Amino acid sequence: MSGMVEASPDGRPTPATLHDVAREAGVSVATASRALNGSTRNVRTENVSRVLAAAAKLDYEPHLSAQAIAKGSTRTAALVVGDVADPYFSSIAAGVTRAAEAAGLIVTMAVADRSPERELEIVRTLRGQRPRVIIIAGSRVDGAGTRDALVEELAQYRTAGGRVVLISQQDLPFGTVTIDNRGGAGQLARALAGAGYRRFAVIRAPERVRTSRERVDGFTEGLREAGVSLDDRFVVETEFTRAGGYAAARELAGRGLDGIEVVFAVNDVMAIGAMTAFRDAGLVPGEDIAVAGFDDIGSAVDVVPALTSVAVPLEEAGASAMRLALAEGSETVRIETRVILRESTPPR
Repeated sequence: MSGMVEASPDGRPTPATLHDVAREAGVSVATASRALNGSTRNVRTENVSRVLAAAAKLDYEPHLSAQAIAKGSTRTAALVVGDVADPYFSSIAAGVTRAAEAAGLIVTMAVADRSPERELEIVRTLRGQRPRVIIIAGSRVDGAGTRDALVEELAQYRTAGGRVVLISQQDLPFGTVTIDNRGGAGQLARALAGAGYRRFAVIRAPERVRTSRERVDGFTEGLREAGVSLDDRFVVETEFTRAGGYAAARELAGRGLDGIEVVFAVNDVMAIGAMTAFRDAGLVPGEDIAVAGFDDIGSAVDVVPALTSVAVPLEEAGASAMRLALAEGSETVRIETRVILRESTPPR
């Protein structure tokens, strides 16, 4: 009979289900679901009315977690990072988590291993999980061939009610928290030139990695402003990792430093790897060869000598990204940097 709900074995009425409501209203389960969760764009007005009346008659209580997923408003936020071993990303994650907890959200994290293809695959998977927010942290990579597909995936996710923010270069049409890589590297170059250094080497990531390219361009420009030129023979390309920094420094030491006074690595983990390689080659960092990095990760002050770096408020960058997402902002937030000179680059 219409309107009746079966009893449980102990004689108590079983709570009405969505199927019960759909049967009572004479509509499909999908129509009943859309009417009850507010997604009524493709539901006729009379069907909405019948579904709501049926739900009231049966004392139907929606399953809140299922309804939240249908609306794309689960209590989770997804953070996609480039490298789980790099303290750069763990600092960003701390800021994202702090802001998410303040908003009552739980953060899940996925690692793209600095691969644009893996990043796209993760975003496609996340769309099915329907988090409230997706934040992608990491350098954009030129020539990967995934940009258009990534934009399409994120645009569809946003259309369904999700919120997207990047911590990266201002490249995709979404809200972005961007770091002043170029300006910070220029400040560092001028500071080192002001400390008396004139012969420089650079350890960088491949040209297609935009963060590295911005930092090298800014550093070169800063040297030029200080009246110093950078010899291309002493610009070594390697992986954007500690191991990459180690390999590049071994290469420099092996072929002879030829009067090089200071090595700038485009991030701190590369710089720390380079310091280890120089020690293994019989050189003392801070005495025989100066070393500088970028990011000012926590371990920059733990190594000996303490590492000169460009400080980036990474936790604040993460928190800013979450706040921007929750505010449904689409603007660009710029994170400023500052140079910190330490014992790894003593004045000459």
